[in-house]
Amino acid sequence: MAGEGTRAVRAGLPEPTKNAPTLPGPVFAAHFHLPGDVSGPYTYGRDDNPTWTLLERAVGELEAPGEEVETLVFASGMAAISATLFSQVTSGDIVVLPNDGYQVLPLVREQLTAFGVEVRTAPTGQDAQLDVLDGAKLLWIETPSNPGLDVCDVRRLVAAAHAQGTLVAVDNTLSTPLGQRPLELGADFSVASDTKGLTGHGDLLLGHVTGRDPGLMAGVRRWRKIVGAIPGPMEAWLAHRSLATLDLRNSRQSANALALAEALRHRSDITGLRYPGLPDDPSHKIANEQMHRFGTVLVFTLPSRERAERFMSGLRLVEDATSFGGVRSTAERRRRWGGDAVPEGFIRFSAGAEDTEDLIADVLRALDES
Repeated sequence: MAGEGTRAVRAGLPEPTKNAPTLPGPVFAAHFHLPGDVSGPYTYGRDDNPTWTLLERAVGELEAPGEEVETLVFASGMAAISATLFSQVTSGDIVVLPNDGYQVLPLVREQLTAFGVEVRTAPTGQDAQLDVLDGAKLLWIETPSNPGLDVCDVRRLVAAAHAQGTLVAVDNTLSTPLGQRPLELGADFSVASDTKGLTGHGDLLLGHVTGRDPGLMAGVRRWRKIVGAIPGPMEAWLAHRSLATLDLRNSRQSANALALAEALRHRSDITGLRYPGLPDDPSHKIANEQMHRFGTVLVFTLPSRERAERFMSGLRLVEDATSFGGVRSTAERRRRWGGDAVPEGFIRFSAGAEDTEDLIADVLRALDES
């Protein structure tokens, strides 16, 4: 089997054709020529597009190398999350969500409840979702969690869920398929916001869902058709183009994240440092067993809001932005949004692809001057 870098560079490319581009350009079409019957892959632009097809094939090859899976791309990560949840559950069902996950999940919970779905929540760490799993139709896992970076044992949760007929979806945004493959760990769905690390340039919104079961994926496809949460062809083409550098980007960024975490370990002005790649991180043992890479994000807490804001203002190589996973390092004082249960001085830091020494020097200088 080809290595990660080779797969990323070659993923989803069509068979070489003389005088044709290696990766065909985006197809802009609301409708397609359709004389006679309506057979064929492309009929109407809300349902399918040749540019999506190549990207979906590419992502599927990364999510489950050598296996038959189906991938569907969406206009955003939240579109992919919503399609997975709302296509699989109905009034009277039970859904288990993490209570320490992405900050839009509480809105999802409100909507599920409004539709008559019972929602239970528990933390990601220590596999606490097992305690509220009984009778659930679907278990939603986010590992590592955002922003706390707790990790749960996906295999253990999947085994317990499947033993009682519960579906399992894993939000794999922080890891990307190069860092963790949820389907390999037994999950029914691997879901991600490709706005983040998968595409990695901070210039587009995109999401995807990958699954093995054609019946389950048919429901997700139907939801995409009903809601119309489809990506534009230019976004899909840019995403596919970006995959070629995924291994290079992710390798460098993950190495930078680990190096920065190690540089911060013994500073007395920092508490709550979390990075799954650190040997003394509470999640390291299970992360080491199920993750191929530990990701590009680390978190830590400064003593106060004021200190955190001075630190952020002093950074020169790091952008103050709310996303993560990009080639340019970003960080933010996460509490400014008000949604996450984190301290006022909590910093979520996404390591980019800058020279390691330069990045560490910038962070340490900003800390010293704050």
